[in-house]
Amino acid sequence: MGCGTSVATETQVKRAEADETVKAPSPALTMKAAVLIQRWYRRYMARLEMRRRYTWNIFQSIEYAGEQDQLQLSSFFSFMLDNFTQLNGNGPDLISQLLDPVVDPWLDRETCYNLIPVPESYAGPRISFPLSISDTNSLLSAFKEQQTLHARYVLQLLYETKKLLKQMPNIIHLSTSYTKEITVCGDLHGRLDDLLLIFYKNGLPSAETPYVFNGDFVDRGKKSVEVVILLFAYLLLYPDYMHLNRGNHEDHIMNLRYGFTKEVMQKYKIHGREILQLFQDVFSLLPVATVIDGKILIVHGGISDETDLDFLSSIERHKVKSALRFPRRSLEQLDIGQSYRQPKTKRMRSTDGSRPSSSRSHSRNQRTPNPRKRRCGLSRQDSATSTTSSSSSSSSSSSLCSPRTPSCLSPRPCPSSPCMPYSVNILQVPFLDSLSSIPPPSPPQHEQEWKQIVDILWSDPKTQDGCTPNTFRGGGCYFGPDITQKLLLQHGLQLLIRSHECKQEGYELCHNGQVITIFSASNYYEEGSNRGAYIKLGRELVPRFYQYQVSRTTRKLTLTQRVRAAEGSALRALKEKLFAHRSELMTGFQQYDQNYTGSVSVSEWAQVLESVLRLDLPWRTLRPHLARLAPDGSVEYQSCFEDMGPGIPLPQVTPNLAETLFRYRTDIEIIFNIIDKDHSGLISIEEFRHTWRLFSAHLGVAIDDRAIDDLARSIDFNKDGSIDFTEFLEAFRVVHKLDGKDQQLGEKMDGEKYS
Repeated sequence: MGCGTSVATETQVKRAEADETVKAPSPALTMKAAVLIQRWYRRYMARLEMRRRYTWNIFQSIEYAGEQDQLQLSSFFSFMLDNFTQLNGNGPDLISQLLDPVVDPWLDRETCYNLIPVPESYAGPRISFPLSISDTNSLLSAFKEQQTLHARYVLQLLYETKKLLKQMPNIIHLSTSYTKEITVCGDLHGRLDDLLLIFYKNGLPSAETPYVFNGDFVDRGKKSVEVVILLFAYLLLYPDYMHLNRGNHEDHIMNLRYGFTKEVMQKYKIHGREILQLFQDVFSLLPVATVIDGKILIVHGGISDETDLDFLSSIERHKVKSALRFPRRSLEQLDIGQSYRQPKTKRMRSTDGSRPSSSRSHSRNQRTPNPRKRRCGLSRQDSATSTTSSSSSSSSSSSLCSPRTPSCLSPRPCPSSPCMPYSVNILQVPFLDSLSSIPPPSPPQHEQEWKQIVDILWSDPKTQDGCTPNTFRGGGCYFGPDITQKLLLQHGLQLLIRSHECKQEGYELCHNGQVITIFSASNYYEEGSNRGAYIKLGRELVPRFYQYQVSRTTRKLTLTQRVRAAEGSALRALKEKLFAHRSELMTGFQQYDQNYTGSVSVSEWAQVLESVLRLDLPWRTLRPHLARLAPDGSVEYQSCFEDMGPGIPLPQVTPNLAETLFRYRTDIEIIFNIIDKDHSGLISIEEFRHTWRLFSAHLGVAIDDRAIDDLARSIDFNKDGSIDFTEFLEAFRVVHKLDGKDQQLGEKMDGEKYS
């Protein structure tokens, strides 16, 4: 027995020695394996970062394209209202209520809200004035529970806010000597969860926790009403410790496009119009800048080479109801301006019109903006008479997209921009058979005031020196480090804090640390797309950044899953752009495809996309998501559109008209909402015709009246003479046929890490 045990023990020892030999690889093999794993991981992370960057570029390019569209439409409205008394029987009357609304006499009565009864069945918060901490706490609790504040209290709160703001200066001056720290927040855009998280992490507004909210409280998000009510409530409760700057979305014309108007009318169907009129007044009274300790300037957008804080302090800000509402100027004034703004030779677009590199963390080389062109054979005219160079000495100041002026409506040739700042410093006039140089006439006072506010609300920083028109957004300017340093030195400042741009980490520094961008709406483009952040400033005025991300699901997702979700959403939006420009893209492809093979080279495919869409995207990188390759390596260009189709096809709509409707669906909806005075969602057939007259003038193309009449009759389903334009527009929504395709492709790309 003992001998048997000894044999078994020896066998176990030999096996253990053999296992040790297998388990102990050489150091060289270990190092090689580590290098391979590291190389694979770096390659995988680089590929993921590339996807994250082009996803971001898609979102931002499409966002700015939408802002350009809005500025263009508003410019057209302003021009029509200022210079034409009638458009096919009905013109400016349709839009005057939007651009120059008549105040309801009922609203002039300070206690009009007392005439609105609050029923016993109302289960929402009940507040009294002057507000107390219990009132703001009840608002917080109610909004967390998805409750809506009654219209009577909303109107009273807006009246009290209006009275308070009337007493405030254009620029608020704060001091850290009375408090430990001041918190600065950026854009919220109707994200109530972000606001509540900031209050949870940083504390509610109070004497110990003062706040500066830097504009863009509303639009895009679904809780804009709740966000702005809370901000106004705390402003009334703590006027010395709660401060609100105006943003470019505190603008009733922007609200039409980006959701706030629609949200108010949905939540307050009876008194929505009165509430909107009061919001318009309150927004125009918001201060435009804040200065902390005389050293830190806080504005929403940025500055220009003409920004003057002393002049900005003296203007009557309430007169600028909308930065998109151009100052009035007659056709005679415009022609005078044209006589020296445009030389006899054909004006050319600046060859140096590259999009200035913004201060994003992955800043690209100078990108070419090539201001987007409206399709249907019309090109969008130059923004802000872009004849200036991008040198540091150029003076661009504010710029907004100029309107299209239909030749059939204009009694004389119209300039490219009816109310743009002058782009020359010397006017040459004939004098005794020679040229004599004289200074051009100065713009009127009200136009100078308007330009100052446009620059403050709409501008963006760039890495290059100088000040150039912000042609990519369509409004304001790009200002370089030299412009920042000049303003700071001129006013004894050391730092500029601004918002206006979404940043992936919630904040970003540029201009040698003299400019900080802060953005407080997390998940702005898509779930997991970006963090939000806020800044805390103590007496030493050293900014400290706090980041967060509001999400009930993002935390459970891996980095790869978050990138894939955002990428899928961006690609859907991009494919809709392609579908809306299908005929123009096909024309471009067929110019290269002379033999009708259905294929073009990858470079030709990318060139056509960029020339038509003007989005400045890495098309070669995006190609696998947008089109498939033929066996010979060329691109089958028709595959760009095969995954999409119309929502509800209408047989009465010709293909050309249908594509026009797809492309300008948002513009049409805005015009519908202007005409629909009672916001019922219904308009008469005659109003439908007027819509198309205004819209065709906006596009500068003729739309057959008979076709429009036939279309109107066909969509009047119950034959009551009214059209539900919500259902009408639903027919012109792009439907994605293969929503799972992108996800499968993303999973396939993720799987490449194992190859």
